[in-house]
Amino acid sequence: MDITGLKTAIKAEVAKRRSQLAKLSLKIHANPELGLHEERAAGWLTDYLKENGFRIERGICEMPTAFRAVYGKGKPVLAFLAEYDALPGLGHACGHNIICTAAVGAGIAAKLAADNFPGTIQVIGTPAEELIGGKITMAERGAFNGLDMAVLVHPGTLNMATSKALACVTLEVEFFGKAAHAAAEPEVGRNALEALILAYNGVNSLRQHVRPSARLHGIITDGGKAANIVPAHSAGTFLVRAIDDTYLAELKQRVLDCFSGAAAATGTRLEYRWSNHYAPMRNNMVLGRLFQQNMTELGRTVLLEEPHDNFGSTDMGNVSQIAPAIHPFVAIAPSGTASHSPEFAAAAASENGIKGMLDAAKAMAMTAADLLASPELVNQVKVEFK
Repeated sequence: MDITGLKTAIKAEVAKRRSQLAKLSLKIHANPELGLHEERAAGWLTDYLKENGFRIERGICEMPTAFRAVYGKGKPVLAFLAEYDALPGLGHACGHNIICTAAVGAGIAAKLAADNFPGTIQVIGTPAEELIGGKITMAERGAFNGLDMAVLVHPGTLNMATSKALACVTLEVEFFGKAAHAAAEPEVGRNALEALILAYNGVNSLRQHVRPSARLHGIITDGGKAANIVPAHSAGTFLVRAIDDTYLAELKQRVLDCFSGAAAATGTRLEYRWSNHYAPMRNNMVLGRLFQQNMTELGRTVLLEEPHDNFGSTDMGNVSQIAPAIHPFVAIAPSGTASHSPEFAAAAASENGIKGMLDAAKAMAMTAADLLASPELVNQVKVEFK
């Protein structure tokens, strides 16, 4: 089968499964599960893939809700990545129900290419993208080694073939002071809340003196137990983001100085822990152009690169450091709709959400067909990555 005929067949295969994929997406949307607890979503996705001829390995990387589904054999190895965790209190306000069903739809449609050319199709289930960064752990445990392509399409308000993502790290802090009666003898206390407030204000002041692309933000998770007791303990969680890991390392020290200085000023003790290092996104432009061409064939106007600097972080960045990768966006909501909002959660279950999911599945599978049909394209992807 020539590539034109193959892509026509892929589009027809996804269209044929519209009802099944939409039902799966809406079922996951209606049953949101937080990161590392996506038992139902992972079960529904792997059951559907198994029904459609994939070999299933559940609980990979010692993570119960992670999985790998495999079809075909040999090289190249092309993977579609699925996310299916929800946000606390907001459900699928990031549209991960669309991400996972698009990946599953792409994998099943790409079987047509694997039946005509040598190569392997994988759908990799990656839990806990939000807050925890499940792909960070999976990358450390080898889940993405040996891939020749890794693609994850995210819903949004623009159609883009590649996307930026900041390096990001989590800082968890605790201050330990000394409790005392806040009115009778405050002078014997050491106020842990005051330490955290001083540090918070220090971070806030630091924002004026960092690069425009950097982001510093956080919350207080413990500010004391009663108003008439000098708080002996306080805690907070902060995120530090930068365009690359070099500047991230510099910012980490400057932020930590805010907390160390606050501890010294208040006579409290600081304990801290850095975790969840999200790497910056490294886009493979050969893959990006292929995806852009295939989305254009589906009737969408697609930007190759993001036109502005309003971007966050994703653990897909960690994958992109190991294997050639892209993290495209498909528009499902009007411009100006905020992600991580009730409005975006509604869009993820809308007719536009379903259409975006189907187009993403088609374009990913068509991109896989391009690569399986052309060893030269695979080599171009590898050359750029190296």
